[in-house]
Amino acid sequence: MKVPVPPRHLKDLIDQESANISHILGIVNSPAPVGKYLHWDNLRHRTPPADLTHEQWWLGIKFARSSLSRELPMTDKHGRPFRFTAPPLVTEHLHEIDSRGSGRIAMPNEVTNPQTRTRFLVRSLIEEAITSSQLEGASTTRQKAMEMFRSGRLPADKSEQMIFNNLQGMEFIRAHQGNELTPELVKAIHVEMMSDTIRDEDLGRLQTADEKRVHVASNKDQSILHEPPPAEQLPSRLVAMCDFANGKNESEFLHPVVRAILLHLWLAYDHPFVDGNGRTARALFYWSMLNSGYWMFEFISISSILRKASTQYAKAYLYTETDDNDATYFVVYQLQVIRSALHALENYLERKTSEIRKAELTLRNYEGLNYRQLALLSHALRKPDSSFTVNSHRTSHRVAYATARADLLRLVDQGLLDKRMRGGTMYFELGPVLIDLMKQ
Repeated sequence: MKVPVPPRHLKDLIDQESANISHILGIVNSPAPVGKYLHWDNLRHRTPPADLTHEQWWLGIKFARSSLSRELPMTDKHGRPFRFTAPPLVTEHLHEIDSRGSGRIAMPNEVTNPQTRTRFLVRSLIEEAITSSQLEGASTTRQKAMEMFRSGRLPADKSEQMIFNNLQGMEFIRAHQGNELTPELVKAIHVEMMSDTIRDEDLGRLQTADEKRVHVASNKDQSILHEPPPAEQLPSRLVAMCDFANGKNESEFLHPVVRAILLHLWLAYDHPFVDGNGRTARALFYWSMLNSGYWMFEFISISSILRKASTQYAKAYLYTETDDNDATYFVVYQLQVIRSALHALENYLERKTSEIRKAELTLRNYEGLNYRQLALLSHALRKPDSSFTVNSHRTSHRVAYATARADLLRLVDQGLLDKRMRGGTMYFELGPVLIDLMKQ
């Protein structure tokens, strides 16, 4: 990846086009032409309207954006403020997220029903842990990571440790929702995310002026994409970021979803730790969303969407930095990611609910099966080679060991599962009755 081509300085363009500004403004009045918040690096390849040049088109867009923009408390390493613009496409994204993400209008039964809620929560926490770590270079497959969680075994290598830590970090955030964000809490989140993957002395520690500063480099040629602020600025910047997260000293309303996204951007821009800055930034986003009442975000994974388009994720940062600190690029991209994640959750819930209903139909003669047992049997019917343990069942549904064991042994009594002992562990596989049902 290369740093996007930055636009010419706005003052230079105004000086150059001073005689044509009225003409330009008569043609261009939208901050987001063709419904997109375009950066100069993209705009320069498109056809401008009427008789305008690309630079005249860009100047008109910048004027349209300036009338809607506001300065943010966040500044760059030179003290220049970041800005945010709210064009109609941002309002549209926010409206849908408000409708779905807070659950005030649409609350899927699967995540409000106490019987099913835990299973979907566990799934989403694990999914976010896996994909967030994979974004940062973890090489373990999803299948191996799921096996680690379900079996209850300890991580076998650094990649698995990264994923394990990410799950611990997400649990830590859930436990601290409702608390104000403080520098100590940010550092504690970093400790949860990075334990046993970096030196103990680097856990939760801001970089200092006497060490080499981290930077963001291209994976392809190691060219520098982002140089964060100098280390001596980090303590005061962290305090300012926490004040922003807590909404202190603000004179005008900022939408809480935008605040959460900007908090993500702020930590990633500062890059205060030797490693784990991306994971910590995404964790802060979740903390902010949950603190603002968007409880549905316990059930979605933004990293699973980000991983599918990691180049666009990186470009959203670079577009912001190369266009006068315009954070709108990052906000718009993240809003699109959030909407995609919410739709992915809805599709997942619909698919899983359908699978459970099919299992109920197949097992209609077996009364008294609880939701946990139906979910396991549904999985077994779709994947006959699967095996289960008490630990895997307990992890999937967050129940006590005795409850998980009783679930499985009852299915053995009914002939739906078989029990085998291997190495001192009970394994449960398809029983003769379930095999006959599948044949039928």
